[in-house]
Amino acid sequence: MKDAVRPRLLIIDDSLGSIELLGAILGQEYAVSFASNGAEGLDLAMRLLPDLILLDVVMPGIDGFEVCRSLKANPATCDIPVIFLSSLESAVDEEFGLSLGAGDFVHKPVTPAVVLARVRNHLQLARTKRELQLHNDELEKLVAERTREIVQRDQQIIAAQTATITAFCTLAEARDTDTGNHIKRTQHYVRALAEELRSHPRFATELNDETIPLIFKSAPLHDVGKVAIPDSILLKPGKLNASEWEIMKTHCVAGRNAIAAASRDLGDKESFLGFAQVIAYGHHERWDGTGYPCGIAGDDIPVCARLMALSDVYDALISRRAYKEPYSHDQAMEMMTAERGRHFDPEMLDAMISIADQFHAIAEHYRDNGVGEAGAVRTADAYS
Repeated sequence: MKDAVRPRLLIIDDSLGSIELLGAILGQEYAVSFASNGAEGLDLAMRLLPDLILLDVVMPGIDGFEVCRSLKANPATCDIPVIFLSSLESAVDEEFGLSLGAGDFVHKPVTPAVVLARVRNHLQLARTKRELQLHNDELEKLVAERTREIVQRDQQIIAAQTATITAFCTLAEARDTDTGNHIKRTQHYVRALAEELRSHPRFATELNDETIPLIFKSAPLHDVGKVAIPDSILLKPGKLNASEWEIMKTHCVAGRNAIAAASRDLGDKESFLGFAQVIAYGHHERWDGTGYPCGIAGDDIPVCARLMALSDVYDALISRRAYKEPYSHDQAMEMMTAERGRHFDPEMLDAMISIADQFHAIAEHYRDNGVGEAGAVRTADAYS
């Protein structure tokens, strides 16, 4: 077997007799190099990077323990297996040598069969360790590549979701040029209220790191069903009569159906447009069951729809309409408090009151500059 393909062993021993004996035992199977002291051994180890080192413990100058310590402290040589050669019989010495990173001890005088067996075992162990490391490195590369693919896919999904929302909202706003910042304000109210309620025992299971961003993203679609309402009703400057009001109320069903159709076309099996459907359909339901379109009450009303109801009513109250002047923040809060347990979930309203300053700040930040929201759904009619 040629040296170029045979494992390289480095024997570090100050005894010429030991070197000759080990060379005779190992030279037939391995390429063997020798060093007669610790300093020379460290130098050869760095230059040769052998597959295994047999290291005498008791040597003048740098002893075997210090050589081993230096080898294991050097990134270039730390993975080379070390077998101590020693005439020391103390278990304490063996324990100390192993604690420095050596793999084994062979006691002098050496037995040829034992030396060969130990060398073969540790070389095989080192090969297995290298192969395992290479395998792990490949796995890490595959995981990193797969992670990049997932991130790219998720970014594409997020972009598609955002584009869907933008398209829906653009469609709705095309019918009503005076909607102002109502969509932005209600979206941020919803998130602020959801964050406040996420630790509440009634809501903690439904409001979390996964659902709150989806609800925030879906909130702008709450009135997308307005596209189905005739201009004569949607843009009417005064109050609606009874028949017109019944038509206006159909925007909830129209919105739900439009979003459901989009969800089917997109193959959306997750909860992205699911929240949007629920919000569009249920944000005019009331806690006491007198809302629309289904007249459901209490906890039967989905949490995201209840969040939207509070946000929508607050914004309607503080906004100028063609048929009313805006109420102040304090007036709006007083009017909504009077609806505790009737229009609104009592504990959800309490949470809103506790962060009323955040609602006010959002309203100020996204204040409208125009005349008002002539075509906005007449959420506040019951309080005007």
